Amino acid sequence: MARTAAVAVAVLGPLLWGCGLALQGGMLYPRESPSRERKELGGLWSFRADFSDSRRQGFEEQWYQRPLRELGPTLDMPVPSSFNDVTQDRWLRGFIGWVWYEREAALPQRWTQDLRTRVVLRIGSAHYYAIVWVNGVHVAEHEGGHLPFEVDISKLVQVGPLESCRITIAINNTLTPNTLPPGTILYKTDTSKYPKGYFVQDTNFDFFNYAGLHRPVLLYTTPTTYIDDITVTTGVDQDNGLVNYQASVQGSARFELAVRLLDAEGQVVAHHTGAQGQLQVPSAHLWWPYLMHSYPAYLYSLEVRLTAQTAAGPVSDFYTLPVGIRTVAVTNSQFLINGKPFYFHGVNKHEDADIRGKGFDWPLLVKDFNLLRWLGANAFRTSHYPYAEEVMQLCDRYGIVVIDESPGVGIVLAESFGNVSLHHHLEVMEELVRRDKNHPAVVMWSVANEPASFLKPAGYYFKTLIAHTKALDPSRPVTYVTNSNYAVDLGAPYVDVICVNSYYSWYHDYGHLEVIPLQLTTQFEQWYSTYQKPIIQSEYGAETIAGFHQDPPLMFTEEYQRSLLEQYHLVLDQKRREYVVGELIWNFADFMTDQSPQRAMGNKKGIFTRQRQPKGAAFILRERYWRIANETKHLPSVVKAQCLGNSLFTL
Repeated sequence: MARTAAVAVAVLGPLLWGCGLALQGGMLYPRESPSRERKELGGLWSFRADFSDSRRQGFEEQWYQRPLRELGPTLDMPVPSSFNDVTQDRWLRGFIGWVWYEREAALPQRWTQDLRTRVVLRIGSAHYYAIVWVNGVHVAEHEGGHLPFEVDISKLVQVGPLESCRITIAINNTLTPNTLPPGTILYKTDTSKYPKGYFVQDTNFDFFNYAGLHRPVLLYTTPTTYIDDITVTTGVDQDNGLVNYQASVQGSARFELAVRLLDAEGQVVAHHTGAQGQLQVPSAHLWWPYLMHSYPAYLYSLEVRLTAQTAAGPVSDFYTLPVGIRTVAVTNSQFLINGKPFYFHGVNKHEDADIRGKGFDWPLLVKDFNLLRWLGANAFRTSHYPYAEEVMQLCDRYGIVVIDESPGVGIVLAESFGNVSLHHHLEVMEELVRRDKNHPAVVMWSVANEPASFLKPAGYYFKTLIAHTKALDPSRPVTYVTNSNYAVDLGAPYVDVICVNSYYSWYHDYGHLEVIPLQLTTQFEQWYSTYQKPIIQSEYGAETIAGFHQDPPLMFTEEYQRSLLEQYHLVLDQKRREYVVGELIWNFADFMTDQSPQRAMGNKKGIFTRQRQPKGAAFILRERYWRIANETKHLPSVVKAQCLGNSLFTL
């Protein structure tokens, strides 16, 4: 990407780092209720990339002060989506720097005229750094491309009152050694090969750095005295389910809270009053993973009702939170859900698809979940960043277990283990736990993927990071995913579960499938003898171009991918009866990467194509996963046929 050398300095100047990340209060998902409304702002936004050499033209000319269309040419940009693949502009596809989005939002009269109404702007994801203005007034900044942020804009829209408001969002996708994920700007200074000021964004992760407004942007309302946050933890005492809750309120110190727990039929099974308490549910229906129980993913509804006295009169607020009653525990050789051994047989995924990039899309999401259930997968890892909140909600509903991973991928430079990076990483874990703490599907936090955990600073870094995450949420185990050698991994002593990535007979010993059983057995035995902790094979696989065939198998053919999986499965079938508690294929579907001679239109390790069509390996895994499910001893004559809604999945 050819631009001037001043770009990165401008890109990473005070505007980028001028706002702290720590959020105050809760981050409840915006749900409609008798006291709350929401207005989606999806659709076409005005869009403009700042192609100026300094990338600061938008700030110098104050593009936020007037409609973008009055200041120069704009494009129609769909939201949510990545901007990279929507146009035919090759410069925009690889653009690094500031882009600007704008949308005029009509406002209902009751929002702007009733001063007892609080109006909030919420942005589900803006990758990577975002600055937000409403009617030209700066209202928020946020660092990090995968978690939501919001701001109260009541005072801005209730002056007048206004019939609409102009929302302007500037987004910068530049990555530095201290961002998460990290990256570097490489300057090409040989003027015999590159134009003056030429630079590229360099990263140490293997997926395309899509950017833009990736998830829904919306306005929602609450009363001025409102339920700000709810935290739920659950337990089991014999046949009784235990639901411990804690609610916080903003806007008044004089309030009452009434809490009811309803079953799936809408019947009240427990109730309580006060900001915290314990609900006891006799003969509780537990939340079980998909294929682990005849009735998986049972959800109760926690209804919280606030009544308060304010200077403007009485106020009420209502919020309903889905609750799954389940426990999670780890022994030195087992992962337990509700006291029963759980085996992860699933996938790693990406938020990635044609044209939309990382943009949230309901049809694609539902298709992916239908494929997961067809496959017999009971789990996935959010490799390598937090996924959309709606993904977590479907996991709760369908019983798909989640290893919830932070954007800590590509942490390989010594500088990325320093105090600046650590401070930011701690804040990201706070945001992630705050958002996802109440999802029963989330059973473990992953703080990073394939860091250079053999570097000397890594020990302190991961000791601190994991301890902080456990302090935020003592109810779940914490891990990170390693590809370091067991003997030099300085962070492994602090994890609860060992997650190991290995690509035998792919990145070395090319084509020699026969060495996989020995090498994989050695890997497992070395890790377990050293740490005495359960192990997950968190990545394995082979690049496969759909339609390539060769027998005997050769690399990149469907036969090679199938044969490689079968060699891994020989060892996994032995070790899962000892201390291996899971296997997650890399990857669910092909996905886009940066261009390189090693990547033919992206990473092709998917068992499905990027268009979600199965390769031969998908049928190998389907047979395996359903066979493992049918071996589960907790199920009465289980899952020859598993009925979910109107869909019947059979093997």
